[in-house]
Amino acid sequence: MHPLAELARKAVEEFTTTGRILPPPQELTPEMRDRAGVFVCLKKKNGELRGCIGTFMPCCRNVAEEIIRNAVAASREDPRFFPVEAAELSDLTYSVDVLSPPERIESVEVLDPKRYGVIVEHRGLRGLLLPDLEGVDTVEEQLRIVKMKAGISMAEDCIVHRFEVERYC
Repeated sequence: MHPLAELARKAVEEFTTTGRILPPPQELTPEMRDRAGVFVCLKKKNGELRGCIGTFMPCCRNVAEEIIRNAVAASREDPRFFPVEAAELSDLTYSVDVLSPPERIESVEVLDPKRYGVIVEHRGLRGLLLPDLEGVDTVEEQLRIVKMKAGISMAEDCIVHRFEVERYC
């Protein structure tokens, strides 16, 4: 397991078993020192999503703190799921996506759902969809899903940003 995914695992296990927030490692890897938005996804070993929470812009001092914050949130605060329980910990896998800064685009023709995630905005509503998701193979499907997540009608024009991720498992 990559050190970023391992940090996410340790953060979830620490909080789930003790109720305490894991302190950041004393020695940060180069990837942990930067500032970036980070998504942490938890899945069951069969691939079923168990929680995914993130930030598209950094909220913490570094990626390590961002991972810890979002890992705990993914395990406790994803509104689609009940909080993770200690009995589940051995059955979870972890992935960490470190986001590039979002880039506003003028045409959806520069999108590629395998390479770029998208953020859509319209009248205070906002949605985000990570790249390279199973079953999302076209730009049209990517935009349909992200607009639905944001509560934006398909007929509405919106501001679109794209971003890339480095995924660590």
